Amino acid sequence: MKIVTSKEMAALESQAYKDGLSEEDFMELAGEGVAFIVTDYIENHGLEPHILLLCGKGNNAGDAYVAGIHLLELEYQVTALQVVPIDQTGNLCKTNYKRFLEAGGKAWDGKTPLDQLFYYGVGLIVDGLFGTGFRGTVQEPFASIIDLANKSGKPIIAIDIPSGLNGEDGQVEGEVINAVETAFLGLPKVGFFLREGWDCVGKLRRVDFGLPEKYIEERHTKMTMLTADFLQPLLPKVRRSRNKYQAGYVVGLAGSREMPGAAILSATAALHGGAGIVRMLYPEDMRDELIQAPIELLKTAYQPDDYATILGYLNKASAVYVGPGLGQSPAVRKLLSEVLPKIEVPCVLDADALNFLAETTVKLPENTILTPHRGELSRLLKLNHIDEINWELLDACQKFATKRSVTLLLKGGPTFIFHRDKPISVNPAGDPGMATAGSGDVLTGLIAALLAQGMPAAHAAMMGAFLHGSAGEHAAIDLTSYCVTASDIINYFPEAMMFTEL
Repeated sequence: MKIVTSKEMAALESQAYKDGLSEEDFMELAGEGVAFIVTDYIENHGLEPHILLLCGKGNNAGDAYVAGIHLLELEYQVTALQVVPIDQTGNLCKTNYKRFLEAGGKAWDGKTPLDQLFYYGVGLIVDGLFGTGFRGTVQEPFASIIDLANKSGKPIIAIDIPSGLNGEDGQVEGEVINAVETAFLGLPKVGFFLREGWDCVGKLRRVDFGLPEKYIEERHTKMTMLTADFLQPLLPKVRRSRNKYQAGYVVGLAGSREMPGAAILSATAALHGGAGIVRMLYPEDMRDELIQAPIELLKTAYQPDDYATILGYLNKASAVYVGPGLGQSPAVRKLLSEVLPKIEVPCVLDADALNFLAETTVKLPENTILTPHRGELSRLLKLNHIDEINWELLDACQKFATKRSVTLLLKGGPTFIFHRDKPISVNPAGDPGMATAGSGDVLTGLIAALLAQGMPAAHAAMMGAFLHGSAGEHAAIDLTSYCVTASDIINYFPEAMMFTEL
């Protein structure tokens, strides 16, 4: 799904209006879609069917009133807080405000203390204060309204974008709505994924407001958002007659006596990611630490200077991964300098392999995927540190991926994937509970399994990131974001691979 700037979305809508499409019709469909998302959230979380609309003076307020009308038809109780006098709002806002009242909606009359309005019986708040054109710092009285909404503890669903968030670059300069879900209209906005945006938007839910597909197809964008609809058909097909070799043979060069867990997690993820055979190459002195490894795993000890034997194993594989838990000793660095340029199969490089790459310009295999977190990326790009995700950083990542002819996957919330001659892909799936030791090792093994099943590097990185994130979301639903471990993510691979709805 294409990701657009606020200005690009406005241009698409403007062209549609010039071609005779109706702004009123768009608003009606937008409001109906928002109402559906609200009812879905209320029902899934067992909340009171009492909705509070926060309305400004633009089209987002009009969308909120249309949503309120549809909710009233479903016998919800709906109250609107019209922050500015209605005669100062846009024409569509005025029209739908009147329709809302005629349908039985209630507007705050000023008699109930404002701070109490957010509490008495309210199940959910709908944010229709500002749209994607907002810039700068939220002023009063809006700042106090946003503060009250956030402190109420009630879930907030934002229409198109959380109020106070800059849709162009993700900046927040004052108060901002902290949404549990953002019902974005048509296409996601760039600001969702940059700087502070990801902390504000919550789960992203698309609302189709009727913009014809031709307008979207004609628009070139620098970023796309991964979706289940796009990825599910790409999942490797399981033939009834296949054997374990056809299912993919993964070999991992990973682990050390000090860090055996990283190697075990990546190997376990490769096994559960669909690979038919997984072999771990490990240093001889790590043998005792492998007692907890899966019994299905093939384990082969190596001597760090036996490069020919190590390469022999690696190049017999369908795909390999290198790095988790290897360490950074002189012997490991020498091993990597001898082995990496001679790998002839698709390859995932992570952790200590990335730290080695940051110090050298060694030739990399074709179809290589690098999976750094921010710290590892800062070393690869020769940056002191990375404070935030912004366009400058994304451009630098794209240039690096192109120069080194690799697929670069920047782990985090959200995850970004860079590949030569392709738009930047953003993975929206995931949960904060995945910020736990070993989560990246799990991703490495999963991507290697997908490569071994024949997926091209760019698709394997996209699929791996999405499945990994989805598994983390499923785990967090059952375990909470506080309690998820890397092993839990592996346990929820089945739910992710069925692309079940969350």
